[in-house]
Amino acid sequence: MAVMIRLKKMGTKGKPHFKIIVCDKRRSRNARAIEELGFYDPSKNPAFVKIDKERVNYWIGVGAQMSDTVKSIAAKA
Repeated sequence: MAVMIRLKKMGTKGKPHFKIIVCDKRRSRNARAIEELGFYDPSKNPAFVKIDKERVNYWIGVGAQMSDTVKSIAAKA
C-alpha cells in the first residue's frame, strides 16, 4: 500500500481549510483517512498551521511520502 501525507479539503465555497491526513495515494482527495495529523487554514493572516510532528516523523519512518504542498507547509511551520 502506497501511503501519502496530503491535504483533505474542508470548509465552504470561498472559505477553504484543510486537514493534513495520512491516506492511500490511490484513493480520492476526500477519501477516508488512516489518520489525521494536523490542520491548515490559509484564510487567516498569517496562515494557521497545526501539525503533530511526532506522528509525521513516525509515518515518514514507516515509508509514507509527503505531497509537495504539505512539504512546503511543514517547512514554514
